[in-house]
Formats: sequence, C-alpha cells, structure tokens
Amino acid sequence: MKYDFKQVQNILPLVIRSKLPILIRGPHGIGKSEIAKDLNTKIAGYLEPDDKKRANRFGSKDYVYPVIERRASQMPDAGDLMGLPQLDGQTTSFLPMKWFHQACVEPCILFFDEVDRGVQDVRQALFELTDSRKLAGHHLHPDTVIIACVNGGQGDTAYTVGDMDPAELSRWVVFDVSPSHDDFCNWAKGKINDIVLDFLKQNPAHLEHKGEFEPNKVYPCRRSWVRLDRAISESPNDYMDSNIVGLTLLSNVFIGHETAIAFADFVKNYAKQVSVEDIIIKGNFELAKKLEINQHMALIEKFELHDFFKQDMSENQMNNLAKYLILVPPELAMKIWETVTKLNPKSGTTLHKTTVGKTSVGKYLAKLNGAEELAN
Repeated sequence: MKYDFKQVQNILPLVIRSKLPILIRGPHGIGKSEIAKDLNTKIAGYLEPDDKKRANRFGSKDYVYPVIERRASQMPDAGDLMGLPQLDGQTTSFLPMKWFHQACVEPCILFFDEVDRGVQDVRQALFELTDSRKLAGHHLHPDTVIIACVNGGQGDTAYTVGDMDPAELSRWVVFDVSPSHDDFCNWAKGKINDIVLDFLKQNPAHLEHKGEFEPNKVYPCRRSWVRLDRAISESPNDYMDSNIVGLTLLSNVFIGHETAIAFADFVKNYAKQVSVEDIIIKGNFELAKKLEINQHMALIEKFELHDFFKQDMSENQMNNLAKYLILVPPELAMKIWETVTKLNPKSGTTLHKTTVGKTSVGKYLAKLNGAEELAN
C-alpha cells in the first residue's frame, strides 16, 4: 500500500509516540528526507501535548529537535556506528561517536539516509539500534526518535540497492510513500517561482518521470525542479523573460530534454495566458472559454494570491466571478465557491446569492452537490 504525504503525516504521530523506528521508502527526489527534517518542530508536541508538561520535560514548550543526519552509504564498516574501542582496566569498551553520544544525552531525530546502500556490516549493526535502542552498551535518550529513508521498495527494480530481508524489515515501521501531485504543489506555494509552479500545475506529467528509466538519461523529479528553480532565481540573467534559449539550455541539465523544451515553450507563451484579472476585473469570458480543465484549475488556485478575494468585492467583480463559476466544468464550480468562502466568508455568501441570467449560483451548486438545501 502506498501513502501520500498527508496520510503519512496523519499516522506518524502515533508511531512516534511508540518510539519505534520509522523507515520511509520511495523513489528518489520526492521529499522523503524533508518528511524527517520537518518533524523537528513537531515531535515534542506529539510526545507531550500539554504546554506546561512539555516545558518541564524538554526545557521549553517550543523545543526543536536537533536532526542528526548520517548516510549509511558513507559508512565503510560498523565502527562508524559503534565507535572506537578503548581499554577499560583489563577489558575493553566502545567510546561512542560524538553524534551518537548526542542522541544518547538529549532528545534528537537520529536520521539515517540511504540505509539500503550501506554495507552489510553497517546494516546489521543497525539491528541492535532499531530493536533495542542501544549500541555497544550505550542507550539512546528515551525521547530520541529514529527515522531512516531508502529508495528501494517492494517490487522496485529501478535502483541499485541491497534488498532488505524480512528480519531486517521487521525491526522498522515501514511507510511506502508515493506523494501526490497536490502534495508537491501545496508544499511549493511560496517556495518556488510562480511560473514554475503554474507549469507543474498545468502539466502534472512533467513533474516526475513514471515508468522505465533509460540508463544515464536525465529525467525530471521533484528535487530537480526545486534545484532548477534555485538556479533560475540566483542567476543574473532574466531567463524567465527574454532569454528563452538560455532557459532551455539551463533547464535541460536539470529536467532533461523533452521537459525542458515543454517548460521553455510554456514560459515563452506565459504572457498570453488568461489571468485572474482578465476574468474578474475585465470580464473577458471569450478567453476563459478556450481554457482546458487543467488551466481552469491553475487559474482558480491563483485566487488565493490576490488580495481582492480577501476583501469585499465590487458588484461588477462578483457578477464576473459568478459568470465564471457557471462557465467552468461542473466539477470545478464548487471549488470556486469553497475557495472564495475560505478567503472571505462574506463574499462566499454573496456569491451564493448571485444570479447569472436566470441561474441562481446557490441553486446551481446545490444541484451539482445533490443537496437542495444549499440553495436556501
């Protein structure tokens, strides 16, 4: 069974309270590591919901978990986990690594990446840690949480990684993650360029490659889009305005040839796209009629970026909004009303009462929703 990020976030608190080690499996570049790192401000609240008790337990009600990240693929042997032996009278004991000592004396996120690329000795050393929360006699802090990420999963042959046998897997709580297109778009709001995000909203097939991978060919993935956006934003050249050839060449090294061409073409014609102003302010419905459903969805999602939806709208703007609601495919009409109501409940009520010709918006929505009472 595959989980999207919303499902993972709903279940993780339950697992974290049990202090069991968590293994997140999924394709490269989808944000698995971000799941682990984004928990640093939340775990203390999961373990102790009461503010006063949390402050006593962690020293602050706003305790932020340090994230200790180690890559199993970079550990040549088990000593990188267990530490170094020292003489202890007539016996020997192990001195823990500095990072492991930290996880033993204070609450941390102990994050192991690329576990299935680690050598067998390292993975076997993890058995004791995941099973008993200790290594070579050194016990983890009671509130330290273990999280690991791997690329390989059940039936996945795209990666050169070591298989995890049943005994190894049984020591982990395993999440097979397959984030949705909406997961990424919701995360990316305000974090990447609006034009980049609009392209991905309207062209979901270009977000990441699905299917077989040709050896040594560059494909788009969520990580590569974030990196391309960073390169564009930090460049002194205005790739998103006039340098389309340069944008194609730059994009190619991040997301591959086919997607780079599609993206550059989208940017080239972006100014010709229908804007929120075209519909709500200018009432240009001839343009709106030419849009496909993905373009309507992208346009509706832009509502949240415009302040006039958060304020009281003029009568003309409200009438144009009502006309647009009637014009879009039926499955998007309710989304318009829900979005407007969320941004300004008063506008949502007014929209509900608006009439377009002989059509009442409220009755139209009620008919679509199969609930006549909405019309009242």
